Amino acid sequence: MPWPTTPPTREHRASYADAEPRPFWLREPKDPSPALTEDITADLCIVGAGFTGLWAALYAAEQGKDVVILEAETAGFGASGRNGGFAVASLTHGIENGLARFADEMPTLERLALENFEGIQRDLAHYGIDCDFQLTGELLALTDEHQLPWLQEEAEQLTRFGHEVTLLDQTAMCGQVNSPTYLGGVWDHTGAGILDPGKLAHGLKDVAVRKGVRLYEYSSVEHVTDELTVITPQGRVRADRVLLATSAYPPLINTIKHYVVPVYDYALMTEPIDMDKVGWQNRQGIGDGGNQFHYYRPTTDGRILYGGWDAVYRYKGPVGARYDDHDATFAKLAQHFFHTFPQLEGTRFTHRWGGAIDTSSRFSVFFGTSHGGRLAYATGYTGLGVAATRFGGRTAVDLLDGRDTDATRTRYVRTKPVPFPPEPLRYAVVQLTRNRLAAADRNQGRRGLWLRTLDRLGLGFDS
Repeated sequence: MPWPTTPPTREHRASYADAEPRPFWLREPKDPSPALTEDITADLCIVGAGFTGLWAALYAAEQGKDVVILEAETAGFGASGRNGGFAVASLTHGIENGLARFADEMPTLERLALENFEGIQRDLAHYGIDCDFQLTGELLALTDEHQLPWLQEEAEQLTRFGHEVTLLDQTAMCGQVNSPTYLGGVWDHTGAGILDPGKLAHGLKDVAVRKGVRLYEYSSVEHVTDELTVITPQGRVRADRVLLATSAYPPLINTIKHYVVPVYDYALMTEPIDMDKVGWQNRQGIGDGGNQFHYYRPTTDGRILYGGWDAVYRYKGPVGARYDDHDATFAKLAQHFFHTFPQLEGTRFTHRWGGAIDTSSRFSVFFGTSHGGRLAYATGYTGLGVAATRFGGRTAVDLLDGRDTDATRTRYVRTKPVPFPPEPLRYAVVQLTRNRLAAADRNQGRRGLWLRTLDRLGLGFDS
């Protein structure tokens, strides 16, 4: 069922006109930790209190390290508190993407991914973190005739790597979730679920503080010296080791800026609705099969989060609060929501928000070190980091410690993605790629010359 090509209507815009322009997951502010106002020392200083930084802090604290975290805003303020809450095991943004780049390592990477996913569940239970985690699996919804041949291919690929899969025809798919857009689907039961990312961030923060981690919020880092002194406006941390977990925010070392671009993603959250109109008894997170795709999932209080479609890159990649509100995208999302669920016409949206995704050319986290191996970083998750950040944070700590593990031995950890070109070429390349991906969706999935060239160079991506 094709997506609308007409402009969004006044009614579409009215549906979110009164929505709060902030992430639903962060709607209940927590008491902040104090800002850093003095000079201190630490075994490990982590910059960034998102998922990567918080998981890394817990891992290091359990090893007896004296850990300090510096956060420019509050814990979970960035991508960690703005995503859809899809917890998916994959470290490679899907098996197909992984095979295109790390075919020889995929058995190891899939094993590590599932071990990490199981580790998250153990940690949530061990630390008593209630983040509404539900082991639901994940649905791939196919909405266009040209996508239907992918059903068997997707199922076979997942099964090959040990996933339990259910193939769904149109009737079975609509039996899972009632939408006239569906022509079929794949339900991956393995290594996937949904959670409340705000509760996860706050839960990790609380546990880290209980474990002795010193967290300083509203303490933006201005510079890291060659001697590993981390400088904020009112205080400094002299550290033996430093871990940068800054996601899409401006990097503190020049190396990172060549590999990450901030791409903005947007989402809407409905008011509580009558879920009997939708079905969704199994509560899976859903992504559809287009290059321009939507993602959506239910919440515990009967709402639906609906996001995706646009991926907005702005010239020179600015990041800031002024870019969190984007009417053109919200209008399109509202239009597509009611196209997906026409039975919910008249529903209002209570929250609208955006956030920057730390996008790399390989679409998965990458690592690096500098300062003689005493500084490490993990970034570039490209929108699939809710689960992978635990792996990223722990692996970065292992790199700092020089620890030899199954992960640190992989080419996946030891190599970097293809760098992005400098501006203005960077902007032109990103915009051209977005344009051609949208064109492929309109042309029965056929990839033109530009996308085929990227595929040959190992830079292609289809969702």
